Amino acid sequence: MSAAEQIVSAERVIAADAAEIFELIADPAQQPRWDGNDNLAEAAPGQRVRAVGDVFVMTNVGDRVRENRVVEFEEGRRIAWLPSPVGEPAPGHLWRWELEPRAEGTLVRHTYDWTGLTDPKRVARARANTSAALRASIDRLAALAETGTGAE
Repeated sequence: MSAAEQIVSAERVIAADAAEIFELIADPAQQPRWDGNDNLAEAAPGQRVRAVGDVFVMTNVGDRVRENRVVEFEEGRRIAWLPSPVGEPAPGHLWRWELEPRAEGTLVRHTYDWTGLTDPKRVARARANTSAALRASIDRLAALAETGTGAE
C-alpha cells in the first residue's frame, strides 16, 4: 500500500472564528460531541491542550482508554496527536487538525495519517477511517461552532 493511500483527509469552510473551532478540538472533553467516527465516549474536563508534549486521556466506546500525546501544536491553527493504549508506545497513527482563517470563515482540514503504523493488527481499523468519516467530524464541528453551541 502506498503512503498516499495511508493519509486520509477532508476539509471544508466553517462559518465561524478559528479560535472558537480550535477550542472545540483542543479541549478533549468536547471531542465526543463532534466525533464523526462515533468512537469517542468521554474525556475528563480540565485537559485542554496547550503545547507539544501534552497528553490527554480519552475513553473510547467499549471502555478502551487511550493516551493521546500531542506532537504538533500551534494555538488556533494546528494540533496533532498520537494515540496509544495507556502506558504503551504509540502504534504510529496520527490525527491532525489544521485551521486557516478565510474571509468567509475558517478552512478546517482533518487528516488521519497511518504511514507510521507499526502494529499489523491495527491495519484493518486504520483502513476503515475514511474521508467521509473525517468530513462527518468537520460537519459536526460546524454545527456546534456556527450555532454558537461550541465549548460549554
